[in-house]
Amino acid sequence: MRLYLFEHCSICFRVRMMAALKRLHLQETVVLEDDSDTLIGLVGKRVIPILVKDDGQPMLESMDMVAYIDRHGDQVLTGPQRGEIATWADRTSAKTAPLTMPRYPLLGLPEFGTIAALDHYIVRKRKTFGDFVELRAKTREQIDALMPELETLDRLIESPTAVNGTLSLDDVRVLPLLRSAAVVKGLRFPHNVRDYFESMMSRIRYQPLPAV
Repeated sequence: MRLYLFEHCSICFRVRMMAALKRLHLQETVVLEDDSDTLIGLVGKRVIPILVKDDGQPMLESMDMVAYIDRHGDQVLTGPQRGEIATWADRTSAKTAPLTMPRYPLLGLPEFGTIAALDHYIVRKRKTFGDFVELRAKTREQIDALMPELETLDRLIESPTAVNGTLSLDDVRVLPLLRSAAVVKGLRFPHNVRDYFESMMSRIRYQPLPAV
């Protein structure tokens, strides 16, 4: 199986996380930010991630990819899901984006490996989120808006090894968002959130992205 991805993409990380939990080798191709042709050539539109199965058929929708990978061998996502975790993830993704989007270009990630790719990202995201310099100048305000969500999660986490005590799809919702948020220098996770993040990242053998 081959996964087409952006290194910074939290949705892509869901699939990478699932493969790591299964100890399943996943070939990865990081696509340049401005390389729409590769994505359109695979599935007819610009979308990421794309998982190409061993039979050559492409898959879309990250949670479908997660379920597909989990069906290989013994299932690992066997725990219950909670509606409040899904609600939390929806709220939190909107609050992390203004913090993380203007920081990704500072990390030297492979999807920004050319000037054209970097410019493409900045122009595209600026239409939605605004000027990156101005956004970074509002870091303290944005962290203050995010902290109540992290404190809510701190109360919801049942174990450092699984948000609901046993691995479930909720972990696939939570960990990628925390990986994204961790790029924000000066953001401090509450105790349970920090323990969960460090434990899970160690379990899947991934290093956090640099904080800037």
